[in-house]
Amino acid sequence: MFVRNLKEVELTERFVDWGNGTSHRLLTKDDGMGFTVCHTVVRANSEALLQYRNHLEACYCINGEGEVEDMDGNVFPIRAGDIYVLDKHDRHYLRGGKDQDLVLVSIFNPPLTGTERHDLNNKSGSQY
Repeated sequence: MFVRNLKEVELTERFVDWGNGTSHRLLTKDDGMGFTVCHTVVRANSEALLQYRNHLEACYCINGEGEVEDMDGNVFPIRAGDIYVLDKHDRHYLRGGKDQDLVLVSIFNPPLTGTERHDLNNKSGSQY
């Protein structure tokens, strides 16, 4: 058993500024659990085109608000208590709220190494 907290992670390479927010990679591949858990903040008034080609992701909103848009133009408002699931390596837009950050618990399978970074300048969408 072990315990890890956000402040501890901030002192390591597991704390990532991903371009439109931050990600505390609380569990990674090295922990041997078979999945990753992140505390993810999406900054207010931000937008990112993302796709995880090598990972499935589920995100549970614990605070704030934002939205996810699929490639068919369907927009899904996200607020505390909502979960969105990218079960087909879905390309999507992720947006922070108009006045609030979107705070998520993000789960990845298979696990991240913990040092992955987004390239938000990629016109096809950031991927890893």
